[in-house]
Amino acid sequence: MPRVIAWVDAWQRAHALGGFPVAVLKKFGEDRASRLAVLVAYYAFFSLFPLLLALVSVLGFVLEGNPSLQREVVDTAVGRIPVIGPQLSDRVEPLTGSGLALAVGLAGALWAGLGVTVALGSAFAEIWDVSRLEQPSGLSSRARGLGVLVILAATLIAATFATGLAVGGGLHAGVERGVAVVASLGVNVLVFLTVFALLTPGPRHIRALLPGVAVAAVGWLVLQTVGGWYVDRVIAGASATYGVFALVIGLLSWFWLGSHLVLVAAEANVVLFWRLWPRSLAGELEPADRRALRRVAQATRSDRREAISVEFTDGASSQAAHPPTGDDARSPR
Repeated sequence: MPRVIAWVDAWQRAHALGGFPVAVLKKFGEDRASRLAVLVAYYAFFSLFPLLLALVSVLGFVLEGNPSLQREVVDTAVGRIPVIGPQLSDRVEPLTGSGLALAVGLAGALWAGLGVTVALGSAFAEIWDVSRLEQPSGLSSRARGLGVLVILAATLIAATFATGLAVGGGLHAGVERGVAVVASLGVNVLVFLTVFALLTPGPRHIRALLPGVAVAAVGWLVLQTVGGWYVDRVIAGASATYGVFALVIGLLSWFWLGSHLVLVAAEANVVLFWRLWPRSLAGELEPADRRALRRVAQATRSDRREAISVEFTDGASSQAAHPPTGDDARSPR
């Protein structure tokens, strides 16, 4: 086994085709990103229903004169949730009551729903090795999350309208399916571009986020397709025996897979931006290993008077680390 590991290590160090995925997975493990993904999935599960409630309530005001479009937007929103979407299509009702009660209820739903955006922003900060001093505050992170929700709602309405025009145009069934796939992929690109651009801490060039956006958009389309197959083949049969419990487990599993996908895409952005490959699996450290380990150490800085020194015992040059503000905005040397 050591000889096999040594051979794989030597090959992936010499070939970017193997070295890049290894570097992404290694950084994913170093960041304990699976733990972060579980936290995102947890908040996504508990944010789903408050966000749907807020969406339906806001649509009641924005599209008051067009109830059919309201219903189409809601159906499109819940249809993108493959596990319990069909069960929710006719059961999501808007908040009602006096103006004050409605405002309080809507604010509460939005505050609860923003938990998933805050969790995603915190995960992105850890993945990008942003020090605690430079991470957004609670109010700032929620303001960014609110911006994400507004843009996503507008995207959802536009996608629903565009899809309705395409389907209503009398196209061939195969062409309609192709249009639906392209439209879904386009919506995914806009969604993840918004999420990555607004929730990634620090000033970022959009170009640095595009690789992860592409990975997340295509992966999410696959996940939606697999989710539909899973519901038809597994959940439908399990629901007859285990009822709501099977739906809950299926929804949590879908969120778990989705959160891992998004964080892997974010890790790919970081590895590309800082050129953190190839990484070593055994033997001597690569320069990318040293850069990655220094960044992890620097990210623990929690006081402006604190300086962190990183040294390596193999005799390589050491570096006293007092990270400058906004260091993520510059390209590595």
